[in-house]
Formats: sequence, structure tokens, C-alpha cells
Amino acid sequence: MLLAIDNGNTQTHIGMFRDGRLVQHFRLATVREATADELAAWLSGLLGLRGLGLEDVDGAIVSSVVPTLAHEYELVSERYLKGALIVVGPKVKTGMPIRLDNPRELGADRLMNSVAAFHRHRSACVVVDFGTAINFDVVSGRGEYLGGVLAPGVEISMDALSERAAKLPKVELEPPREVIGRSTQTALQSGAIYGFAGMVDGVVRRLREALDEDATVIATGGHAPAIAPHCEEVDEVDDLLTLTGLRLVWERNRG
Repeated sequence: MLLAIDNGNTQTHIGMFRDGRLVQHFRLATVREATADELAAWLSGLLGLRGLGLEDVDGAIVSSVVPTLAHEYELVSERYLKGALIVVGPKVKTGMPIRLDNPRELGADRLMNSVAAFHRHRSACVVVDFGTAINFDVVSGRGEYLGGVLAPGVEISMDALSERAAKLPKVELEPPREVIGRSTQTALQSGAIYGFAGMVDGVVRRLREALDEDATVIATGGHAPAIAPHCEEVDEVDDLLTLTGLRLVWERNRG
């Protein structure tokens, strides 16, 4: 059993793979203060849902944008997984050249998304990840990571609006019945859904112009199902893109 763990700022996405096939996945809130022992207990509980334990894990790989948790996962590997865990970092083989001024600045999750997208399409692609931030990552037709665009995420933007404007409530992220909001709630929902969809389309069009070659656009991340269907420039949605990238990188680093 391979455990693939995408440790984000807000959520942690965990996938269980057997013989290269995803058999189960979970999306849970990230607890930044978790210790190695707490993480091990957490993972053990999830494995127990399939009648498994940590002793059944043959390998594990983590991409983390929370440095303290990356260290704790390394301790999990030492204490509970017999060193069978890889934390994605500069020394890990990904098969993708990174054309940034400082490659160490690239978040592991963004790189995993790019690896998975290029592996699937074998051509230029743009990944739009709807997470704590909205990340746009660009891969050339030669499989090189070229760079991207970072924008504020949907949830933190809505939270900020609610906190700064006393009369504006937090609302569920779902499309209203019509674009013209007839209540404060539906006006906020329309602004969130269609506003972010318009922003994504505008950025992707500029990226396609700058790339100067045909590119497939893949949306992923927790808010992709809510926003991506209203985007004209998104070609497909894949909630499992990061986990797939982790599996591919694990396979490239075996032995």
C-alpha cells in the first residue's frame, strides 16, 4: 500500500494506492500543530477504515507547504514506517526541469500537479489549483515547468470580505439561481462564483498568449467543482491531480 499525502495550508488530501490504482482518498482539515505521534494515530485510523494498519504501508510520499509538518512527517517515517516515506524536496527526482530563477521557491504541490498534468497530456498545459491561494502553473510542450501566477483564494477572500464589512455574512460557495442577486446572500454568491470564474478565464487567456502554443487547462483543488464549471477556459477538472503526481514521483524514486 502506498500512502500519498498532499499537506496544504488549509486541507490535507490523502490517497491510498495499491498496484498504482487509487483505492481510497480523504480530504481533511490541516492541523498545523500536530505532532508525529498524532499524525501516525490519524493515519492509522484512516487505514483502519479499510482493515489495514501502518504495518501494511510499503511506501509513503508527502508534499507539504507547511515546513513544521514536513518535519513531523519525517519523524512518522522514522518511528512508524521504517523509513519508507519520501518528503518531496530539491533532492527528489521528478523528471521535470524547473525554469525558475530560484527553483526552491516552487511549492511541492504545484510541482506535483504539473508532473501529473504533463504525464497525462504529453503537451503544454496549465494547471489551475483552487486552494488557499489560486495557483496557475504552466508547463511547456517539452515538459518544462515555466512558472505561473498566484492569486488570493476563494475562501480567504470571502472571509476577508465578511470580516471587513460588518453587514456582509459568510455564504455557502454555490451558484445562485440567477446572476443578478436579489438578496445580500445571492449577490455575494454571484460575485464569488462568477467573479472568480472571470478572473480565472482572464488569467488563462493571457497565459495562453504568453505560452504561444496550444495548452490544455486542468482545474484541481477543493473549490474547483464550484468554480470551474463556470469557467470558459478550463478544459477539465481533476480533484485527484496532486495525488496522481505524488504517485508518479514515488515510482520515479523507487530503488
